Amino acid sequence: MPYQPFDLSGRVVLITGGNGGIGLGMADGVAQAGADVCIWGTNRDKNAAALEHLQQYGTRVTAQVCDVSDEQGVHTAFAQALSDHGRVDGCFANAGIGGRGTAFDEMTREEWDTIIGVNQTGVFYTFRAAARHMKERARDGDAFGRLVGTASLAAISGQARGEHYAATKGGLVSMIKALAVEYARYGVTAHTILPGWIETDMTETTFSNPKFVENVSKRIPVRRWGVGDDFAGIAVYIMSTASSYHSAETFLIDGGYYAF
Repeated sequence: MPYQPFDLSGRVVLITGGNGGIGLGMADGVAQAGADVCIWGTNRDKNAAALEHLQQYGTRVTAQVCDVSDEQGVHTAFAQALSDHGRVDGCFANAGIGGRGTAFDEMTREEWDTIIGVNQTGVFYTFRAAARHMKERARDGDAFGRLVGTASLAAISGQARGEHYAATKGGLVSMIKALAVEYARYGVTAHTILPGWIETDMTETTFSNPKFVENVSKRIPVRRWGVGDDFAGIAVYIMSTASSYHSAETFLIDGGYYAF
């Protein structure tokens, strides 16, 4: 018999940026484990493709177009998720954007504000809605919740020519540690996931650079780039009751790159 705590039947998981890459990998994992899934993304066509893909697992899956940097948009989308699913047990703030490699002393205020708006303020809007819902449920006798943010290896290593990006990811780690403490009394745990070099739409241009591939790929001990499916297992673990006493963790998933 399979280990029962990993059966996520009856749980509902919201994943922002869930229509591709890491987000879709996490959605794949929790859906296969029995959870219903709501994905948010800004690309309607990618949402539709992800929806069709996830429906193969037989759980209830919905998709919404949502820009997390839009406060009202997040409020509306979260209300729709509750209308569609009745509850949200896990909220994975995975949506994010990268910078374009501008030298720090040449970076514009617009570039800075754009990255902060999605990667940091967008997470605030998303987690605020989820935390409020989870707190209310706990007060009604249904204490359970998971808040999970996708940060980056840049949160701990920094990123030259991407200081705005690194700042948002480092800030996310601190925010989630605080959330883990504040909401523990409501049965809510909070974690940060730090991916290394992962094949996604965001890294497509970088990975097409032969010099980058030559210099970086040989520094990854497992000798391959990460893919979305590498995040399915951690999503299932976090959503399961097996992780109930595990909170405020920073999960580094990078094939051993940082250790090397």
